[in-house]
Amino acid sequence: MSAYRWKSFHEDEDRPEKPRRFGVTEMRGPHYTLLTQNVLQDIFESMGQFVDGLKFAGGSHSLMPKNFIKEVTDMAHKHDVYVSTGDWAEHLRGKGPSAFKEYIEECKHLGFDTIELNVGSLGIPEETLLRFVRLIKSDGMKAKPQFTLKINKSDIPIGGDRAFGAYIVPQPQTYEMVEDVDLLIRRAERCLEAGADMIMIDADDVCKYADSVRADVIAKVIGRLGLEKTMFEASSAQTSEWFIKHYGPKVNLFVDHSQVMDLECLRGRNLGKNHTSVLGSSYFLF
Repeated sequence: MSAYRWKSFHEDEDRPEKPRRFGVTEMRGPHYTLLTQNVLQDIFESMGQFVDGLKFAGGSHSLMPKNFIKEVTDMAHKHDVYVSTGDWAEHLRGKGPSAFKEYIEECKHLGFDTIELNVGSLGIPEETLLRFVRLIKSDGMKAKPQFTLKINKSDIPIGGDRAFGAYIVPQPQTYEMVEDVDLLIRRAERCLEAGADMIMIDADDVCKYADSVRADVIAKVIGRLGLEKTMFEASSAQTSEWFIKHYGPKVNLFVDHSQVMDLECLRGRNLGKNHTSVLGSSYFLF
């Protein structure tokens, strides 16, 4: 009998086999570095059971030949990995009402399963955003609106004299407005009501600051939207570790391809290194 015990999802009720509704790992595709088909194939063959989705981040798919994209999406599907667009839909503004519909059809033809809508970059009225979500769903694809939480540390009230999440007028010396978290959540809730499958949250700014502040914001988002319907963009291994420490293996995370194995170690606690902060984490209390 082998001395090693290989991971089995049947033994881990917190993270079932694919397709998963929670504990989803979405991987960044070509963006900061150019991933060849061979590299992607190696990732899928060695760690495919841990990868749920592949995202062409930053509109990178717009720079690639269509036949290359189709080969990548076909490869991903063979490993039960869905494929998502990244930022790009904002380039369709001002091109007429039919442009977005044509974009959906082209994405579907290329093998994309999910279309991401960067709400901040789109800069469209809320009703138009909801119409885009419905158009995506009507074509049989999944819709994933992305919201960004932006926090300017100097604008956060100290002393606990004001509920966090309320709008705060920026001081003259600051350059970035504090996000109205309640408004963001309300818009995300309306997207879910319109049929959105997942809400992507870029929480990088929140995770730069004190634990008490970022915990408040993240808890508020998860409390209103639900863990299954929320995915957080983790820009570093430390951010991923923080989310697993506080919310356990069920949290949905978007990470760079280089972090997939480390993230799975954190989720499963069969660690190749000593993540003591995770092993002593609070999620075991739930």
